[in-house]
Amino acid sequence: MKSISIRSTGLLLVCLCANHSIISQQVKWSTGTDPELTGRKLVQHFIETPHTNFGNPGLPGSLTYPESCTWFGALRFCAATGDTVAQLALEKRWLKLVNEESKLIPRPDHVDNNVFGTVPFELFLLYRKQEYLQAALPFSDKQWALPSNAGPKGRALQAQGFSWQTRFWIDDMFMISAVQAAAFRATKDTQYIDRAAKQMVLYLDSLQRPNGLFYHAPDVPFFWGRGNGWMAAGMTELLRSLPEQNADRKRILKAYRTMMKNLKKYQSAEGMWNQLVDDPQSWAESSCTAMFTYAMVTGVKKGWLTKKQYLPVARKAWEALVKRIDDNGDVRDVCEGTNKKNDRQFYLNRKRLTGDLHGQAPLIWSAWAWIE
Repeated sequence: MKSISIRSTGLLLVCLCANHSIISQQVKWSTGTDPELTGRKLVQHFIETPHTNFGNPGLPGSLTYPESCTWFGALRFCAATGDTVAQLALEKRWLKLVNEESKLIPRPDHVDNNVFGTVPFELFLLYRKQEYLQAALPFSDKQWALPSNAGPKGRALQAQGFSWQTRFWIDDMFMISAVQAAAFRATKDTQYIDRAAKQMVLYLDSLQRPNGLFYHAPDVPFFWGRGNGWMAAGMTELLRSLPEQNADRKRILKAYRTMMKNLKKYQSAEGMWNQLVDDPQSWAESSCTAMFTYAMVTGVKKGWLTKKQYLPVARKAWEALVKRIDDNGDVRDVCEGTNKKNDRQFYLNRKRLTGDLHGQAPLIWSAWAWIE
């Protein structure tokens, strides 16, 4: 399998082929679109921004998943760029949280809460401090540990080897895959990655359609942009860590490639994807576009996708996204938090936010993917 390295100093492509010869090609970034500079701006903005995604009615007083996902991505980005100053600031954010703001730490009792574990797992991988690992493990372990008050549905899922948090929303397959893959990377215990792969196949069989896209839920036959983005990013996170010998890998890789192939058909001339991916009357949405970009860039670099077919698509999307970042580092045209609903107009009428972490997070992931 070929390996491709992409650097933001002009997009250096290096392909290590089967005969070990190296082929490189230099491509210039358009002015203002360099992924490293863009990523630094977004990460610094996150560091300077107080906790913003807590106090929701359903999750009173705790951080919610958009902040976890942004924090997780920022740590990865700093490690890739060697930005020890920003990395230290992100660690201090954690230390303040656990020492002074512990009431904001979410309980590991919901699929959206559990993705918070990616933050201490990433800190452990960076610093190898046992306190970070111990803080992280409850968020991966309790995703499969049946609570005492679990109902019949949760018990039936557990009996089949699935997480009791299963609800068949496409959002779930990033929240589950990210924390379980992180647990595998941190502990090398294959139970984490194996059960995440089995869970992914369950969702693929339930929600992916022949066009490669995913319904928001079995009873909601709409191809919501960010929901599909969560699935694209979730498959990507899983495949990054999933061992080649895993029995479910081929199935997941096939589903990923099917999705990426069909996404090309729905990209706009500008480079964006829409709030409803297959609906040309819906609006261009930034968070899904960033998630698809992350998935495609990673796929090219890992050799899952061909550079010729997919790199121009990803680059076009990236350059369209950068135009939506204002001087403060806020991304515009981000769909607000969205529950499922069997109603097309419901999705079309969602608010378009600026600076919401649902959009900031995947832009940072994409910047990291370009320069990793």
